[in-house]
Amino acid sequence: MLPPEIVVSKSDLYQRRLWGDPNEDLPIKPKYLVAFAVSLKQKVVVNAAVQKFSENFTILLFHYDGHINEWDEFEWSKRAIHIGTRRQTKWWYAKRFLHPDIVAPYEYIFIWDEDLGVKNFDAEEYIKLVKKYGLEISQPGLESNKDFAYQITQRRNDTEVHNSFINFVLLSMITHRFIEIMAPVFSKDAWRCVWHMIQNDLIHGWGLDFTLRKCVEPAHEKIGVVDAQWVFHHAVPTLINQKYNEVKS
Repeated sequence: MLPPEIVVSKSDLYQRRLWGDPNEDLPIKPKYLVAFAVSLKQKVVVNAAVQKFSENFTILLFHYDGHINEWDEFEWSKRAIHIGTRRQTKWWYAKRFLHPDIVAPYEYIFIWDEDLGVKNFDAEEYIKLVKKYGLEISQPGLESNKDFAYQITQRRNDTEVHNSFINFVLLSMITHRFIEIMAPVFSKDAWRCVWHMIQNDLIHGWGLDFTLRKCVEPAHEKIGVVDAQWVFHHAVPTLINQKYNEVKS
């Protein structure tokens, strides 16, 4: 019923001043978004990860343990966006707070777990490689002290990017185009599809990995693992542990 001239279908996550000239709100307009689901127990690891993201990134923290003010010791936390609801996964948050029309200003959206070591990762260099290879859905290569759930996401030393893996275990040459939900990176166009695919009651997101290929075409060209920028998976189950704390209480 509103006049079309005043209808605004999209918004953003940019913070606004309470007074003064609105044109001075955004001296720098971030082009990318990185969101972490975090617990205070992983504060040191998350702080190290955030340092790898330049001022071109909006920092968004989803707090699933109820602790928000404790992050104020970090200077970057004062300009970050904090959203807190207890015992919810990053996909619960993403479905409710990362609607495609809200994150439309961002070229790429990082939706990461909190237990990732980033010593060998640089976000700006990562973006350069994603653009170079035309990847719409991607993740950094992985290293870990634990067994890999999927060999395809393991970092390779002989290439910048890979997007295929031949599964000989099944005695057939099946080529996979696949990334995990641990540290995914989406272009804003791919995210519009993925967001609609996320069910409202999705919890941990297991199995979502296998359906992401439906959101890009051709998948074998636009889904890939960036080996030249890689992360270490510490595999610390902080969120899962809250289940047991809830049972005990």
